[in-house]
Amino acid sequence: EVQLVASGGAMVHPGESLRLSCAVSGFTFSSYDMSWVRQAPGKGPEWVSAINRDGTSTFYADSVKGRFTISRDNAKNTVYLYMNSLKPEDTAVYYCNMEDYWGQGTQVTVSS
Repeated sequence: EVQLVASGGAMVHPGESLRLSCAVSGFTFSSYDMSWVRQAPGKGPEWVSAINRDGTSTFYADSVKGRFTISRDNAKNTVYLYMNSLKPEDTAVYYCNMEDYWGQGTQVTVSS
């Protein structure tokens, strides 16, 4: 059974940082690209970032470029999203994604 379990979400103040994690099981993690997608209240899903299977290539939405960093540890079957300089507009549920599979999401709230 494929499982993606996201964690690390919290309520923080603007300018603060968070690290999200997504632990994966049930498939060969190192064979797949991984992505993070977020959904803000009342809005549609927004792709945030992606990383290729060996971690050598990363991609970011313009809205997070320069502030967020995606990485992965294939030995730990985990993908991370480091979020710096958080803004209120980053408030959303963050999901990790691999092809048709999705994690349960973790809530990030940025508020003063």
